[in-house]
Amino acid sequence: MLVVGQIGKPHGIRGEVSIVVRTDEPEARFTAGSVFITEVPRDRRVSTGPAGAPAAQGVRYQVPAQLTLESIRWHQGRGIAVFEGIADRNVAEELRGVFLQVDSAGVAPPEDPEEFHDHQLIGLRVESLDGTEHGTVLRIDHAPSSDLIVLKKSGGGTALIPFVTAMVPTVDIAGGRIVVDLPEGLLDL
Repeated sequence: MLVVGQIGKPHGIRGEVSIVVRTDEPEARFTAGSVFITEVPRDRRVSTGPAGAPAAQGVRYQVPAQLTLESIRWHQGRGIAVFEGIADRNVAEELRGVFLQVDSAGVAPPEDPEEFHDHQLIGLRVESLDGTEHGTVLRIDHAPSSDLIVLKKSGGGTALIPFVTAMVPTVDIAGGRIVVDLPEGLLDL
């Protein structure tokens, strides 16, 4: 799966939501009728359930497994979207933080050799310049200042590596590895 956006806060009272775009081609990805697979972030206490399931009294709204884009307009660099079946602000609020994904099998690889899709990096071996293996890429977190490689360390646990050229000089997808040049102690944090 390829994350192309994340639902932000509600906009207005009719179910519109802001979209934080995570793709270089928003006009191609966010068109009326586009279907997105949803993923609820791990830090949210919302469960994913079937679309259109009635919410019982006192039961929290369940995020549908898929959302279909009804319309989108662009405002100050963000998309303001309407999804089918999301008709009021309360339901829109329950979608806050949900990732919007598309099937990566149908996505062409980036043209820029220095650009990668998250799914291309997950599972790659992470090693130092001298060949010392540190573990594998668990996922990529998209932080405001830079992307972060979440490393599943060989000895157990995880570590975060800023995905910047100074610390990640080589990404060798064909070779199944990422070469890192890390400051001493970074993986001990």
